[in-house]
Amino acid sequence: MSYTKKDLVTAANLTKDEIYHFLNLAKEFKALNNSETKKAKSLYGKTTVNAFFENSTRTRTSFEIAAKRLGADAINFTASSSSTKKGETLIDTVHNIVAMKTDIVVVRHYSSGAAKFIAENTGAHVVNAGDGLNEHPSQALLDLFTILENRGSLENLTVAIIGDVFHSRVARSNIYVLKTLGARVKLFGPPCFYGYGGFRLSNLHRYARGDRGLGRHHHAAYPARASGR
Repeated sequence: MSYTKKDLVTAANLTKDEIYHFLNLAKEFKALNNSETKKAKSLYGKTTVNAFFENSTRTRTSFEIAAKRLGADAINFTASSSSTKKGETLIDTVHNIVAMKTDIVVVRHYSSGAAKFIAENTGAHVVNAGDGLNEHPSQALLDLFTILENRGSLENLTVAIIGDVFHSRVARSNIYVLKTLGARVKLFGPPCFYGYGGFRLSNLHRYARGDRGLGRHHHAAYPARASGR
């Protein structure tokens, strides 16, 4: 199984096979990252641009290091010092970047849906590194990888997500991948933290108090923060 979609902008449409494909690759790349010579040729000759329209330290640095260790030329684009400050539109900025024979655009944007909009209007491969309150699929895959490394399986596993789910793009993407792989997901927090009609929460367990529903079978939890992570 390989990933054949042009872009990675959402976790909602990832199949079980696609998720495990990413997780298997992650095992290989983790071994590379822990080796003395941290270089591979998976992306040799490719150019990636980290187009960040929102401040970031960990995510942007992680994508830059990953691209370089896989053999790509990685360039960081910062909106605060770009022509967007002179009124250039988002899509015109991206078209200018892609016109320089860019192969992959990693996008972080403060507006929900920005990554999907860019993916639909450019020929380059687009990776969503967080868009508004919407999604952060790469972080969700990393969280899932961490859970499986520690637990070994999602079978009979219940995952508790505690906090402001409505404002957390990471929580949203985590819910999608966890449910796809068969985990039971429980949300804890005030009702106002649970989201809106477009966010599929119909088959999730929701609790306003942590002392209701937190049983001995809950093995993983992380806080959903208002920053979206």
